[in-house]
Amino acid sequence: MAKKLSITPVAGTKNRVIVKPSAAEEKTAGGIIIPDTAKEKPQRGTIVAVSPSDEDGKNPVVKVGDTVLYGKYAGTEIQVEGGDYLIMRESDILAIV
Repeated sequence: MAKKLSITPVAGTKNRVIVKPSAAEEKTAGGIIIPDTAKEKPQRGTIVAVSPSDEDGKNPVVKVGDTVLYGKYAGTEIQVEGGDYLIMRESDILAIV
């Protein structure tokens, strides 16, 4: 389970979430080691913070601890307390795994 962050996303017109991206794959299925320059940006992560309900009173569908899939270029990269995170709209999330 992820630790609680000292920041909380603001809802505004769309619910916002903070995601801790999963580590990039180190090896292929065949066992070939992937160099850092060839690693793809991960598209899976864990929700670590969720905004309160939005202006319309809609509650977020995801909750802290959910593992989600999101678009390749979704969100904005941020660094908080020495860790790398993404802050994105809940609508950028494609699926809960």
